[in-house]
Amino acid sequence: MQQKHTIHFLSSSTITTTKSHFLSPLHHHDYSQRNLHFPPIFSLKAATTTTTTTTLSLPLKPPKTPEIPTIPPPSQTHSRSHFQEKMLYLDSIGLDFLSLINHHPPIISASLPDLKSTVDFITSTLSLTSVEFRRIINMCPEILTSRVTDIVPIFTFLLREARVNGSDLKRVINRRPRLLVCSVQLRLRPTLYFLQSIGISEVHRHTYLLSCSVEDKLIPRIEYFEKIGFSRRDAVTMFRRFPQLFNYSVKQNFELKFDYFVVEMGRDLKELKEFPQYFSFSLENRIKPRHQCCVEKGVCFPLPVLLKTSEEQFRDRLEVLEPHL
Repeated sequence: MQQKHTIHFLSSSTITTTKSHFLSPLHHHDYSQRNLHFPPIFSLKAATTTTTTTTLSLPLKPPKTPEIPTIPPPSQTHSRSHFQEKMLYLDSIGLDFLSLINHHPPIISASLPDLKSTVDFITSTLSLTSVEFRRIINMCPEILTSRVTDIVPIFTFLLREARVNGSDLKRVINRRPRLLVCSVQLRLRPTLYFLQSIGISEVHRHTYLLSCSVEDKLIPRIEYFEKIGFSRRDAVTMFRRFPQLFNYSVKQNFELKFDYFVVEMGRDLKELKEFPQYFSFSLENRIKPRHQCCVEKGVCFPLPVLLKTSEEQFRDRLEVLEPHL
């Protein structure tokens, strides 16, 4: 017996793009996969072969082929005009259309009304100057092809769940424009929960981390510190104390500076646990030169004194040979 299969489609309601919408709760949809099993079209049965003779009579005239209506191709003139209008509009707000296409090709097929709607909504909501807007688009051109209905839930999330003050929203987006193209459900909310789970309660101070993948970026950095000798607890404590560690590259930062710390400086891991900010200083311009100066003078400063003090203060300490051990 054949079973009837019904496929239900989910429809998304239009989100009102007024400031009052930021106070409305977020809606979540659970898209579950369905495995559809269709019955076979044909069934093959063994049949007894019999020989029959059939006489076919051919028609005197071939049957008429029904005429298929032709669909005229889209007007090239209209397409060219639309393309030119889009170029002129982007040029009028200071954006280089050819550069945008090079970095984000989907801009070619973007609707001009959608572009205008997105630009107007972002600039008016955040009170961005033309310079600020061009800067965030140059950093993240994907924003232009986002629809207003995609951006509104992001603002709502930042204000209601990440606890960003309304007056700080502009600063948050200026610092990390990519937040505007992240999925709330797939990226922003999981990252928020992870940061809170390791003890970073004031996530609104570190919103630049919300666009990071937990699996691909955050967890691997904690695991690196476990690999070099820290316990899980100590590693998490370091990231909780200095969340900026999540932004640094394992290859280009952690490995190079840790090797120098252990091999050249000969220091103990306990110092890194107490001062994880060590990884925020330049290896070539701050760490190496100051360590070498200390070696020449035969002194050893604690990491905060060695690295945080100004150049003048550091030289004065060397001159009077008053290291704080």
